[in-house]
Amino acid sequence: MKGGEAIIKALIEQGADTVFGYPGGQVLPLYDMIYNSDLNHVLVRHEQSASHAADGFARASGKVGVCIATSGPGATNLVTGIATAYMDSSPVVAITGQVPTHLIGNDAFQEVDMLGIAMPITKHSFQPKNSTDIPAIINSSFEIAKSGRPGPVVIDVPKNVQEQDLDEDISNLDNFSKLSFNTPGYNPTIKGNPPRQVKKASKIIAKSSKPIILAGGGVIISEASKELKEFSELIQAPVTTTLLGKGSFPEDSDAYLGMLGMHGRKVANLSLDESDCLIAIGCRFSDRTTGNIADFARNSKVIHIDIDPAEIGKNVEVDVPIVGDAKNILNSLITNIKSLNLKKINENSTEWYNDTLMFKKSCIPRVTYNETPLKPQQVIKEISNALDNDSIITTDVGQHQMWAAHFFNTMKPRKFISSGGLGTMGFGFPSAIGAKVAMPKNDVLAVTGDGGGFLMVCQDLATVKDYDIPIIICLFNNRKLGMVYQWQNLFYENRLSHTDLGQTPDFLKLSESFGVNAERITKVGETEKAIKAAKKDGEAILLDIVIDKDEELPMVPPGCGITDILGEYKIENDITGISGGHSDTNDTIANKKDGD
Repeated sequence: MKGGEAIIKALIEQGADTVFGYPGGQVLPLYDMIYNSDLNHVLVRHEQSASHAADGFARASGKVGVCIATSGPGATNLVTGIATAYMDSSPVVAITGQVPTHLIGNDAFQEVDMLGIAMPITKHSFQPKNSTDIPAIINSSFEIAKSGRPGPVVIDVPKNVQEQDLDEDISNLDNFSKLSFNTPGYNPTIKGNPPRQVKKASKIIAKSSKPIILAGGGVIISEASKELKEFSELIQAPVTTTLLGKGSFPEDSDAYLGMLGMHGRKVANLSLDESDCLIAIGCRFSDRTTGNIADFARNSKVIHIDIDPAEIGKNVEVDVPIVGDAKNILNSLITNIKSLNLKKINENSTEWYNDTLMFKKSCIPRVTYNETPLKPQQVIKEISNALDNDSIITTDVGQHQMWAAHFFNTMKPRKFISSGGLGTMGFGFPSAIGAKVAMPKNDVLAVTGDGGGFLMVCQDLATVKDYDIPIIICLFNNRKLGMVYQWQNLFYENRLSHTDLGQTPDFLKLSESFGVNAERITKVGETEKAIKAAKKDGEAILLDIVIDKDEELPMVPPGCGITDILGEYKIENDITGISGGHSDTNDTIANKKDGD
């Protein structure tokens, strides 16, 4: 058995029977062996799309995603996707080709130091110098990628190692499952259950009269959504989420306040500011979530639960740090709190809980519009109407991402996939490809923008066509780099420097040139109708949705506290019959209640 064959066998034994890749000179031996293998290889049209597709595959399925590229520029084209996965704790294994071992360090053709490049954006990197080590390295790479706080691993395989025979004792093994590579120093927290810290947190929660829960992506990774819901109901605490936490808590629940932060829901930002106990679970307190740290959770005792001890206390001062898996810790908290005086706990928080829900009803954001150009809120509403709770939405990065995060209600985990930490334009479309390959029975829809990434990866319309991957692409077309355009208007005195995209290309002709269906959307109701038709047809389609270029999402300016919301916060009053409808953005939950 040769090194390349060992890669294929080990991948399949790990359950990774699908990979996304692009061949080249230094992976020719591996690709030659893939030719007659049982590995399902999806040929993308750019290596960046391979890494994003592997990431989307991982986030949608909870499995490890795999991508392959050749050495040099092939490997470096994976880097943006690897960094994206690293920032968002997504388990991806990236296999790159490398020049033969005797040429490493000679500046050979298409040689780069991939281990050095990958060091700050991976959990670990391997470079096997002997083919016999490959099975153990593959096994350890998968274990590292998915254990503790998940993340990407790079395996940089020299060309001659791919062609080299394994030692006979390893080559003759029926399976490689018991092989592993020694990784001294890697000892992640797997479960964690510090009883003293859990008891301390339980007492603080019991005494709290205004508790609030902030759920991050760690809740989804640990499959703790059921426990989160039980915990919220037990202590009568409303729930807000980070961008990556969307779907960790059912967003049609009365207790759900919406996303927190710079582009968060008004009720979420103001309620957290009023709380006296913040229970943060599986989040890293990024600047886009907290705003000005000095003004964040000023009145709260902060309980921070995270599997990565490096995140606790890094950005926000914490009163009770708890290191461990979210599911495990939540179960312990639930058990501890049930042993206390539940009646007294609920008496403490009932008024706050009810007031928060009333406040939420008074400022439900407006999504219903009848005018043209189309309002993005209306488009998101129609997307929501056309999809079921098992549908998966992926997004690119920019205004359209925030419209989707703000207004689309996600009911289940792993159904809202977006680039959070790195903010990668070009992520949404290829990650939708990966999500659809992983979950073929689920409808998958990519929300993207004319400037926010689609043109960076549009060549993979060929992948969608050739592999018959029936995703729906909703392209928000305002002929602007929307988020940068908004910031230039708000913070740079309307100096619109290079954010006008002109009228090129014609997205319908572009899509149709790849053989992918396309339709232009300009009227209310057309988006919902087109998505429903696409679901029925079972074919890929691009919807070129023309939206109002001047519609802006209220936001917290950089450096401000999360209550300092800039812009008009429009209320869904006429449609729902809820009173209100005016915009008073710099209030607190207390004076908002008095004003309404």
